[in-house]
Amino acid sequence: METLTLRPWSDDDLPMLRAANSAAMTAHLNGPESAQQVDERHARYLGLVDPAEARMLVIDDAEGQALGAIGYWAVEWRGEPAFETGWFVLPQAQGRGVASAALALLIDIAREHRGARRHLVAFPGVDNAASNGVCRRNGFQLVGSFEEQFRGADLAVNEWALDLGAADA
Repeated sequence: METLTLRPWSDDDLPMLRAANSAAMTAHLNGPESAQQVDERHARYLGLVDPAEARMLVIDDAEGQALGAIGYWAVEWRGEPAFETGWFVLPQAQGRGVASAALALLIDIAREHRGARRHLVAFPGVDNAASNGVCRRNGFQLVGSFEEQFRGADLAVNEWALDLGAADA
C-alpha cells in the first residue's frame, strides 16, 4: 500500500468535490447533488475546523496528489454522542486500498479527539460492497441496517460501529 496522508480540506479542493459528484460516484447515495448543493457542501467542509466536533480531510498520496476525502462529524447515535464518518475515493484511485488506509488514519484522529464519544459509526448503502468492506477491514462491527430518506429518496444502509475506546484497553 502506498503512503497516504490526510490534510485539512481547502478552497482548492472544490474541483475534486465536483468530480466526485458524478452519477457513477454517487450511485450508492441516490445520485448527484445540484451545483449549488456541491458549493454549499464545500463551504460546510471549509468550516469544519474544530477536531473535537468535525473535520473533512483530503486523502493525499506520497506525491501530494488528492485521491479522495474522508471526514467525521459529531452525531447522536442510539442516544449517545458519537462521531459519524464518510468518505469517497476518486475512480482512478479505487481498488487500491486507499479508503481502508485513510479510515485507519482517521480512526486515530477520532480517538484523539473523541471526548465523551465512545463510537465512530458509518452508514454505507447495503449494496455498496466496497464501503462495507472498508468498515469490516477496519474493525467496525455490523450492528444493523435501516432505511432513511437521503437526497429525496429512500436509502437502505448498513449500520457499522467501532468502539473508539477499544485501543485504550
